[in-house]
Amino acid sequence: MVSSRATLPDYVDSGLRVLSVGLNPSLISVREGFYFANPRNRFWRAFDESGLAESQGEPSQSRHRVLLEQDRIGFTDVVKRPSRQGHELRAGDFRRDAPRLLQLIEEIQPTWAWFHGKQAYRHFLKYALALSPREIRWGLQSRMIGEVRVYVTPNPSPANAAYSLADLRRRYRRLARHANA
Repeated sequence: MVSSRATLPDYVDSGLRVLSVGLNPSLISVREGFYFANPRNRFWRAFDESGLAESQGEPSQSRHRVLLEQDRIGFTDVVKRPSRQGHELRAGDFRRDAPRLLQLIEEIQPTWAWFHGKQAYRHFLKYALALSPREIRWGLQSRMIGEVRVYVTPNPSPANAAYSLADLRRRYRRLARHANA
């Protein structure tokens, strides 16, 4: 069982090319100790074929450290409270944690902030920046966070079956073309 206070650490540093931003950690990820740990989550399968990272390996805490140190890719979440599914989050979770994410982004200044899902980006905008955009499109966003470019892809969660693994791969490759330019 995962403690209600347990969460995943941020894998961040200054000089990141890409900061991967999930909605919140799953209970499985917290138990296993790394992001996107649910074996049904499609993140790692899409990511490994995207061209975003040169390093390869099995998903793990050590893989996160390699991605951080060698590929300059970090990981965090909009909300740090773990849950089985995102719909369990409450407005108070976003009010508490979205400003923390904004402060983190402003401090480390990654080149790209990569949000996994429109819901993650929409809640970040609402609770960190007091913005309520009418529409959010997939891909490159016109709004930046200071000097940080923003990219949004579908959430790879198994609960988001509307997007196939092939679609995720295609969208991740588009991000890689931007991030590797």
